[in-house]
Amino acid sequence: MLEPFDDIYFMKRALVEAQSAYDLGEIPVGAIVVANNAIIARAHNLTERLTDVTAHAEMQAITSAANYLGGKYLHKCTLYVTLEPCQMCAGALYWSQIDRIVYGAIDTQRGCGVMGTTLHPKTKIEGGVLAKESQDLMKRFFVEKRNLN
Repeated sequence: MLEPFDDIYFMKRALVEAQSAYDLGEIPVGAIVVANNAIIARAHNLTERLTDVTAHAEMQAITSAANYLGGKYLHKCTLYVTLEPCQMCAGALYWSQIDRIVYGAIDTQRGCGVMGTTLHPKTKIEGGVLAKESQDLMKRFFVEKRNLN
């Protein structure tokens, strides 16, 4: 039986990207961009691999989606990301004019909510979709990191 194309379906796809980051030793954040129920961009954190502090999953996904669409605006698109976007990523999402952001786990230290970041007035944001799965992967990553040091 096919799964319906809903927030849980797409967040599961973002979690696959987060697992890819985890497997590379990157902080396990994954993101996808969806337009018309189709995934048009997939990405995960690459900050270590690229030695680039801006190579967050969201930034990679924004660039990939814009390239796919042939323009800088992500109108009628939804970003699914396993961790609440940080201030930098939220700023880029503001400029992309994305319609909707759906995230898994809240980032109580660096998330755009706690930082008071302004999103585009037309952008809707919703958190908590598969939050436990996102949090569990993140916790496992940092426990393993600490045990190796």
